[in-house]
Amino acid sequence: MLVAFSVTPIGAGEDVGELVAEAVRVVRASGLPNRTDAMFTTIEGEWDEAMAVVKAAVDAVAARASRVSLVLKADLRPGVTGALTSKVETVERHLAGDG
Repeated sequence: MLVAFSVTPIGAGEDVGELVAEAVRVVRASGLPNRTDAMFTTIEGEWDEAMAVVKAAVDAVAARASRVSLVLKADLRPGVTGALTSKVETVERHLAGDG
């Protein structure tokens, strides 16, 4: 499955980059394939392992913020691996006119 999520500390001021970095640090330490962009961090893995990483990322931010917002979107497709990169590669191939 792919899980795209965003963890935002509430009440921590306007500059939340340092706290968000705590969540991303947890994701990267998990060993799951991942990608972070300006809006979301996306991870790929089985249900239990992916959700455990999301929870750990939220907990890392909650340790330093009194309130946390979580936005999550999941794509569950049994038997598929490598979707984190293959979905983007497919779109890029179509943009290049090769597909």
